[in-house]
Amino acid sequence: MSLKLDLGFMTQDLREIPAYARRAEELGVTALWSAETKHDPFLPLAVAAANTTRAQLGTAIAVAFPRSPMIMAHTAWDLQKASGGRFVLGLGTQVKAHNERRFSLTWQPPGPRLREVIQALRAIWESWQNGTPLNFRGKSYRFDLMTPFFNPGPIEHAHIPVYIAAVNPWMARMAGEICDGLHVHSFHTPKYLREVLHPAVEEGLRASGRTRKDFAFRASTMVVLGDTPDELARNRQAVKQQIAFYASTRTYQAVLAVHGLDHLVPQLHARSLAGDWKGMADLISDETLDHVAVTATWETLGAKLRERYAGICDRTQLYPAFQPSLDDPRLQTLLREMNG
Repeated sequence: MSLKLDLGFMTQDLREIPAYARRAEELGVTALWSAETKHDPFLPLAVAAANTTRAQLGTAIAVAFPRSPMIMAHTAWDLQKASGGRFVLGLGTQVKAHNERRFSLTWQPPGPRLREVIQALRAIWESWQNGTPLNFRGKSYRFDLMTPFFNPGPIEHAHIPVYIAAVNPWMARMAGEICDGLHVHSFHTPKYLREVLHPAVEEGLRASGRTRKDFAFRASTMVVLGDTPDELARNRQAVKQQIAFYASTRTYQAVLAVHGLDHLVPQLHARSLAGDWKGMADLISDETLDHVAVTATWETLGAKLRERYAGICDRTQLYPAFQPSLDDPRLQTLLREMNG
């Protein structure tokens, strides 16, 4: 499978989504992804589903734990029906502080809890599609009541693909075992993807009796992109700042460790506490930058993306901060090159 270039929504204004989604599909975009940051991730997809006919539509990602699996099951079921089978439910756990302080949740071990979320979703959908009595009981969730009044009934495309975001091997193995794909975090390197995430996913696939062809890897890619030295220099600094932001937290230490760079994490964390944002970026060397990001002109970007992800990734999108307007002819050329 050749590498495909996806897009995220560059607007969250629901009034602008119809024109944006139609234009993206006209330009050859084969998948549009909605993120959960400042807005609900599902609403743009509902609008896009009614205004497109071909592009895959998914969340990258929706935060799993603030929502009951029953609520997500209904939302996903409706989006799958409205899109004619084009919806992908992408889930992530978010970190402890955001769960406790932004969503006011009690923190539990995220891996086992996310496994239960996905298993519960499958049980609910099975009940709706085939009339199987609902009887899911886990440590975090229990679902055993489904009366006809609340059952939306079967739909044409009942298998809803579920992707999860994963950084560590435990979660990647779980993805291979019970999911349809993996959202690779933008803070990654090809070496980490090849040596850590892929073997973990393969282990999960073997446990579920499936193979690589049954599974999708999708990455968000940081790019230092420019056609002039000034443009490249400006974007290089911006990407170093983004790398420093992620690398200042222990969550991503394992990514740097495969390159012998994990010593950067405590240094970056100390500077983040001091508010020294420029000093953080200065700790990111050009070598570290090249591990995490792709540096290219618009003309060379497609080839460099294909080289970076050969055999290890099926789809990518440019990290949202570096995604240009749909009216940019350089983006249009790149989309034709990668998705044509």
